[in-house]
Amino acid sequence: MTQHGKTDSSSSISARQVTKTVTTGEGKLQILQPISFEVMAGESIAIVGASGSGKSTLLGLLAGLDETSSGEIWLEGSPLHNLDEEARARLRGEKVGFIFQSFMLVQSLTALENVMLPAQIAGLSDPKGRAEQILDQVGLSHRAHHYPNQLSGGEQQRVAIARAFIGQPKILFADEPTGNLDAANSGKVEQLLFDLNKQNGTTLVLVTHDDELAARCQRQLRMHAGELSEVALKEAS
Repeated sequence: MTQHGKTDSSSSISARQVTKTVTTGEGKLQILQPISFEVMAGESIAIVGASGSGKSTLLGLLAGLDETSSGEIWLEGSPLHNLDEEARARLRGEKVGFIFQSFMLVQSLTALENVMLPAQIAGLSDPKGRAEQILDQVGLSHRAHHYPNQLSGGEQQRVAIARAFIGQPKILFADEPTGNLDAANSGKVEQLLFDLNKQNGTTLVLVTHDDELAARCQRQLRMHAGELSEVALKEAS
């Protein structure tokens, strides 16, 4: 980190003393204890831990989908913690891709239209051409005009990955990206994530219960009762 409250230029994500507290019928519940860590540009990180440990909450905060209770999050040099919802949405559109476990495809749009959507919203040139190209990359050119309910779970997740990558985001967040898939499709989706990560130099931060998927990342961080710790560092090959 540098002085004057900014992050090192090699940091893609910087979290400083980040907490999350919610109010319940029984009072305040602290979901995240103070968390601080850095993610370097192009790095792949797996966040692991039991259900209810705070993994998805942390991922949502890092992606700007939710607000911290305290602390700072810097995303590609921008102070996420100081931005309102409109500014966070703009930053997400420019810098972030997000893959959900439940795919989150628009049911009334074809695969091609689903992938085009973020590019159209962002005002990128030739959204159709971009979408066709990335659908080809994920092996779904032949399914471009099918609707989500006509696609298998593995195909839907590949469409979701294509949609997340169409804007060539600096950072990709993935919440249990293989959680709803069988072993064969999990393997395909897993390989695709790392291939696109490598090709685009995209920072990859994923939440997973899949030990094999986590082991492919350069670092693993474990959430336990709202606290974060480093559990493994992949040896250089």
